[in-house]
Amino acid sequence: MGGRLARVFRTFNVENRARREISREKPRPAPRHPTSRLDELPDHPGIKEEIYRKDDRLLTLLKDVYVQSRDSPVRVKDGGGEHLPQKHEEKRLTKLGHLGDADIKKVSKGKISIVEALTLLNNHKLNPQIWTAEKIAVEYSLELKDVNSLLEFFIPFTVQEFPKETRKAIKST
Repeated sequence: MGGRLARVFRTFNVENRARREISREKPRPAPRHPTSRLDELPDHPGIKEEIYRKDDRLLTLLKDVYVQSRDSPVRVKDGGGEHLPQKHEEKRLTKLGHLGDADIKKVSKGKISIVEALTLLNNHKLNPQIWTAEKIAVEYSLELKDVNSLLEFFIPFTVQEFPKETRKAIKST
């Protein structure tokens, strides 16, 4: 209801108000200073000449300017024993790598690279008596519980090739 009432007052006598506004005399803008007109600059040859003229006196003064820095050198405070703690990790060389420059050369102790992980899983799968969890932990500088978890939960893929007669049997059914 309020919207209808507002619309009535808004549209009341709209045409007469519009005619009155159109016929009203527009205010004249304030006069501008003659130097603010950029379009008149090319007409004055004196201004062009002043812009492109070199001032020899200013050039000689500029050539005489020489800047010397007289600040004392900045001294670095020696904190003595206030060094930030740094974490030094022991690194070990990786066992394998056939990717050349893209291969990882050093790994932190307690970690292994992808290539090493696949190799030790495959070695354990092929020879579990030789490659025991204890031997793998010593060889790759790992903790025994991590190696046991790795051998329990990660299994490398095996490629199985079916004999030809089995393939025919699968295709026919």
